[in-house]
Amino acid sequence: MSEHSNKKNIDLKLKVWRQKNVNDKGQFITYEAKQVSPDDSFLEMIDAVNEGLIKKGEEPIVFDHDCREGICGSCGFMIDGNAHGPQKGTTVCQLHMRNFNDGQTLTLEPFRATAFPMIKDLMVDRSAFDRIIKAGGYITSNTGGAPDANAVPIPKVDADESFLSAACIGCGACVASCKNASAALFTSAKITHLALLPQGKVEANQRALDMVAQMDAEGFGACSSTGSCSASCPKEISLINIAKMNRELLRASLTKKQELSGGDGA
Repeated sequence: MSEHSNKKNIDLKLKVWRQKNVNDKGQFITYEAKQVSPDDSFLEMIDAVNEGLIKKGEEPIVFDHDCREGICGSCGFMIDGNAHGPQKGTTVCQLHMRNFNDGQTLTLEPFRATAFPMIKDLMVDRSAFDRIIKAGGYITSNTGGAPDANAVPIPKVDADESFLSAACIGCGACVASCKNASAALFTSAKITHLALLPQGKVEANQRALDMVAQMDAEGFGACSSTGSCSASCPKEISLINIAKMNRELLRASLTKKQELSGGDGA
């Protein structure tokens, strides 16, 4: 039995940002969420509110979601100014109503960034992340059957760090919480993930150059190392990734400059 099962149902007020499209001015509208179970997830609570709106002939609140298991990165909006809400290391879909109090007023608004154009209400277009990943290209690897697990020796520290970087789900919380709307944490996690592994070494330099160039082209801001991105990340991606990206980018830039000048580094 859940330790929270004896907690009473609660009533909430929701101040929700409603906006029909990118050209609409948009505004906050207040709704009531009545008798919310503490065991409901945040999205289940909104589902219940939407059912009530549909019964009254009103348009439901639009938000993005898919797996509802905290692994796909689809969900995500601001709750009282916090990306994904107040609970650290948690996506909106895994945030439960036991974390809120009876009578509380919650303000819900979308992730706001120039590179994340508005779609509707709490839903924004985060396809800029897809284009950054696409810019990274492919890896060079031998064809044929998969090698044995121990055939390619990888130091445990590198494997562990790569795994932690690969945990990024691309939800956009880092961008939404950054005062500059920087995508440095996301991009650095994707670069670091492969830069640490043998199969990512061949294209490492070009990957760093291309992904950072695409990040800048998408209109994301510059990183000023405040740490708000990592603090709001539901997967708690480390700021160390940004330092690693900067190192990879510097090495790639120097190598490119040397190649263009025809030098051999002697």
